[in-house]
Amino acid sequence: MFSSKDYSKMTFDELVSEEKKMKSQKITIVTAVFIGFVVGIAIWSATHKGGFILTAALLIFALLVGSRYSRNLKGIQAEISRRNSVN
Repeated sequence: MFSSKDYSKMTFDELVSEEKKMKSQKITIVTAVFIGFVVGIAIWSATHKGGFILTAALLIFALLVGSRYSRNLKGIQAEISRRNSVN
């Protein structure tokens, strides 16, 4: 799901298919639930003397997962719009 692919080597149809897959509700909901779960554990850890390092690490991990998902989706959309403007 979060593999780094070279979008410039994909065909237009593959790009559109990949964008639809990334935007599908199932993938989006799973990612959101996972991030929420990690943030919940971080909050629980902060309130139950889990330590600052564990709490910070969990929050940073959730941020990285969310930003990577967003960056991949934006990369696909940028390549699609670049190809649309060329044609």
